[in-house]
Amino acid sequence: MHTLHTAAALVTARGDLDLCTAPELRRRLSAALRAYREVVLDLAGVEFMDCSGLGALVHAQNQADRLGARLILRGAGPRVLRLLKLTGLNRRLIVEA
Repeated sequence: MHTLHTAAALVTARGDLDLCTAPELRRRLSAALRAYREVVLDLAGVEFMDCSGLGALVHAQNQADRLGARLILRGAGPRVLRLLKLTGLNRRLIVEA
């Protein structure tokens, strides 16, 4: 049986979330969600995000839903927030200032 930790995990992303970097973010979020009930993704250092980055976030949210965990996006800048709003993902994901 796998026991989840009660503390939150912090995953930090920086630079570009794109085709080259999204797979690593996906792996890191997946591992954190398997180990913790709550995972905070710090997006303050993200300058650019494309559909691959969005896909990593959706994948992580789906995994969180399956596991009964929470994924929280924190510190997203104006460009990332705009992208989340344009795609409607701001209504699907927990986004904090």
